Amino acid sequence: MKKLLLGNEAVARGLYEAGCGVVSSYPGTPSTEITECAAKYDEIYAEWAPNEKVAMEVAIGSAIGGRRSFCGMKHVGVNVAADPLFTASYTGINAGMVIAVADDPGMHSSQNEQDSRHYAVSAKVPMLEPSDSSDALNFTKLAYELSEQFDTPVMLRMSTRISHSQSLVEVGEREELPLKPYVKNVAKNVMVPAFARPKHEVVEKRTAALREWAETAPINQVIWGDKKIGIIAAGSTYMYAREVLGDKASYLKLGMINPLPVKLIRDFASQVETLYVIEELDDVIETHCRKIGVSVIGKELFPWVGEFSQKLLREKLFGAEETTYAFPEAVPGRPPVLCAGCPHRGLFFVLNQLKVMVSGDIGCYTLGASAPLSAIDTTVCMGASISGLHGFNTARGEESAAKSVAVIGDSTFIHSGITGLIDISYNQGISTVIVLDNSITGMTGHQQNPTTGYTLKGDPTAKVSIEKVCNAIGINRVRVVDPYDLKATREAIEEELQVKEPSVIISRRPCALLKYVKHNPPLVIDKESCKGCKACLKLGCPAIRVVNGKASIDDTLCLGCGLCRDLCKFHAIGEKGAEGK
Repeated sequence: MKKLLLGNEAVARGLYEAGCGVVSSYPGTPSTEITECAAKYDEIYAEWAPNEKVAMEVAIGSAIGGRRSFCGMKHVGVNVAADPLFTASYTGINAGMVIAVADDPGMHSSQNEQDSRHYAVSAKVPMLEPSDSSDALNFTKLAYELSEQFDTPVMLRMSTRISHSQSLVEVGEREELPLKPYVKNVAKNVMVPAFARPKHEVVEKRTAALREWAETAPINQVIWGDKKIGIIAAGSTYMYAREVLGDKASYLKLGMINPLPVKLIRDFASQVETLYVIEELDDVIETHCRKIGVSVIGKELFPWVGEFSQKLLREKLFGAEETTYAFPEAVPGRPPVLCAGCPHRGLFFVLNQLKVMVSGDIGCYTLGASAPLSAIDTTVCMGASISGLHGFNTARGEESAAKSVAVIGDSTFIHSGITGLIDISYNQGISTVIVLDNSITGMTGHQQNPTTGYTLKGDPTAKVSIEKVCNAIGINRVRVVDPYDLKATREAIEEELQVKEPSVIISRRPCALLKYVKHNPPLVIDKESCKGCKACLKLGCPAIRVVNGKASIDDTLCLGCGLCRDLCKFHAIGEKGAEGK
């Protein structure tokens, strides 16, 4: 039976058909849907872990325990999970273990553009890269076979384009697998130096065996066309090349990108006149080709940054410019903004007014850096807002602590903010931390987290109290504010900035897009009272605009949060039917 599936849906289907039993992940675009779709299968235990490191450790434990496992994350998530990844390469597995990592060329929703293939090379684990949804399903199943055959975790490299595009997939039935026996084996699973040293030799032998397997594996496929041009590619770049060149070139489509074959590449290269390596981001395949003595054209022609496209390949290969159409008027830019009614908007407005240094973090609230709120100074990685602020204030002293705050979301606080706050408490810092608790993991599309009281599958569970966590690690000053109340929010921040001890402010109001949130009626502008001062525009709310010199509120967007009404000193904003009152 054929189905049209997203790449991420296809991976989830592959998990199901391969008999995977345990899935643990942390949401991160563009990987999130794999785990969300896997959770729909009753045969699979699926969970959101507090962070990627925990997710991978759960998957490792399951694999050692005899049940096929999976963990998924975006490319920067591998940074968090790298510690267990490198050691799991040494220990190997019992039942199969697959790790999906979704890269984001072009940085559609990421803070960097790192290439996850380097992790596979460095950790010395095999990595497969699908080119469409059909590959995604089949490669997932193959990954489990390789994992068990070679006693290793296997990485599956997705990308934004493959994860979020659809293609036809032949779906099959689930293979029900018995729980493998667990046998205590200290030399295999306890990585102290005495046992780890010989395991390194095992890893090197395994890599050699995998490279030999790659030489003849169907996953690495030669497609012959015109031999004047040869293309070596994987993933989406292979599909782009096929679309641009068709039968005018021959192709070596690499499904396994670590370890890479040697003889296969040399044989293919010997049969084509001009050989190109087309790969997004870094020159991983190209470097391998040059290392084994194969001359290729690669990064001297194709860019090091950004996402590729058919247009880019036509330009680079043929110098052909695409036909474009110009509109008589410039299309206005639409930068990402906080949603209308977003609970974070009031807080960032206050922070902007106070002119404090704001150490930011990863989440929807990163949009607080954009004009007109312009309220974030730094954003590095998950959890860095808190520990970064501690470093900032340690460097600059008490005066700095009175003029700086950290902001972090509820999910990110659990992910990696707690340890930073412990650092502040333990080392007697005096920084002020603001937790933006919108009762959900918002940026990645409303996933549950340990503070919401629900599991991935929607079952009620223990709800982590942010207040109690803060108290437990030694933070005595913890208070909750409603960010819709600008006055109270400002007063709380001003007070906590003056105290000579660490403090936490929890800015708590549910995300405006949550289905259970009931909104107030949309507000309206009394045109007679409006003076066109544009004070309401300082909020950066997408529901507010200026028409003919007067403010106007789009009632299809407005959720009645009331922030603009609080800012209007002319009392020109009110509920419908109350204009002019």
